[in-house]
Amino acid sequence: MREKRLIAEEELLRQRDYMERVRAMHDEPKYAFVDTYGCQQNEADSEILRGLLLEMGYAPTKDETLADIILVNSCAVREHAEMRILGNVGALKPGKRLKPGQIIGICGCMVQQEHMAEKIRKSFHHVNLVFGTHAVHRLPELLYQVLTSGKRVFAIEDKEHEIVEGLPVLRASKTKAWVSIMYGCNNFCSYCIVPYVRGRERSRDPDVIVSEITQLISEGARDITLLGQNVNSYGLDRDDGVNFSELLRRLNAIPGKFRLRFMTSHPKDASKELFETMASCEKVCKHIHLPFQSGSNRILKEMNRKYTREHYQGLVDYARSLMPSLALTSDVIVGFPSETEKDFEDTLDLVETIGFDALFTFLYSRRKGTPAAELPDCATKEERQVRFERLLALQNEHSKERNQRHLGTRVEVLIEADTPEKMNLLARCDDNRPVRFAGDPSLVGRFAIVEITECAKWSMEGTVISILPE
Repeated sequence: MREKRLIAEEELLRQRDYMERVRAMHDEPKYAFVDTYGCQQNEADSEILRGLLLEMGYAPTKDETLADIILVNSCAVREHAEMRILGNVGALKPGKRLKPGQIIGICGCMVQQEHMAEKIRKSFHHVNLVFGTHAVHRLPELLYQVLTSGKRVFAIEDKEHEIVEGLPVLRASKTKAWVSIMYGCNNFCSYCIVPYVRGRERSRDPDVIVSEITQLISEGARDITLLGQNVNSYGLDRDDGVNFSELLRRLNAIPGKFRLRFMTSHPKDASKELFETMASCEKVCKHIHLPFQSGSNRILKEMNRKYTREHYQGLVDYARSLMPSLALTSDVIVGFPSETEKDFEDTLDLVETIGFDALFTFLYSRRKGTPAAELPDCATKEERQVRFERLLALQNEHSKERNQRHLGTRVEVLIEADTPEKMNLLARCDDNRPVRFAGDPSLVGRFAIVEITECAKWSMEGTVISILPE
């Protein structure tokens, strides 16, 4: 058991002092734009950043030209994301010339990598502030340094703290909420940079999580997503005996009508207990995102995934035996170094055999500092692209077919948003399928029964049958 490194209350009080100092520097309204790339954990981090900025007197805006501070919360999972981020940061330079006092910052996973932080230091001189994943709570202090010194500030800390509690959060939605239950990753998949930029696994106190979600529900949240790089590892670094299944049971017992989701699950740690808990807890959604990454056992070993396709198939079979209507989504990497045509055919075979509701498909992206980056390629760029398109075509047929099964059925949905579309209300089923239908915008946040009248690959349309009581 690792020694706990909980952020001390004194440090949080110190940051609150900096919040007050920054707020006192404003003699007119100030605005902040936080631009987020990457995963749901980044979305959750951005809600904290917005909360901190609001406490410092910066109202949120989506207008870059109005913003007095722009924070880009970055992603490091794929090279394409990094190039897009750098391109968009570069495009901010002309706007800053028109507004010289504007502060531009980059934070998150990408800049936790030393070589990327150095690239920004040397080539992006209009960027004032750079800080990594372990320094989010220090934003008030770092921003104060920028404002008072007029110099660029870089804070790429290697030190990972256990947990930071008590930070302000400005959530993007009243109906839906992201709740991080743990941080970091211990898995070291050979292609993945995440353990290097987010550190080792650190689980939050279960009582604190229960308290936070109870409060969210009292404030109107009805769809809660629990976040972790591998939620199945929750609690393994603690000594209170509360594992992920037990946490789900405790959260399911909170009074009120709401839904619980979670991501992401790692197959090597997905247990029968987890699926039994999902099946028995009425508030836990019958949907699991369980990345398999490759259908080839040889490639899975190269990836350091620590399971086989047979083990994965067994997990799915057991889960579906308990929950026949379970929705299953997954991640797949195409073109991993050393992947042969036979390896790829194994992936297609697994996709065909299991029948996923949706896949998130990615071309392999070489990440500096990971073991896979040293492996030679077995396929050309063109061959990888052809494989990618074959996989997409296969899964598109599966997604359409599995959605078609809902045609004419009646489903319970949570209405999440009002949109400008003709079918203006966007809702979501328990199994995470989006449904659109026409209705009064005041229904956002309510549960409804909808009859499905039309199905496409990625969404469905329907007609409201009834609105459920609050």
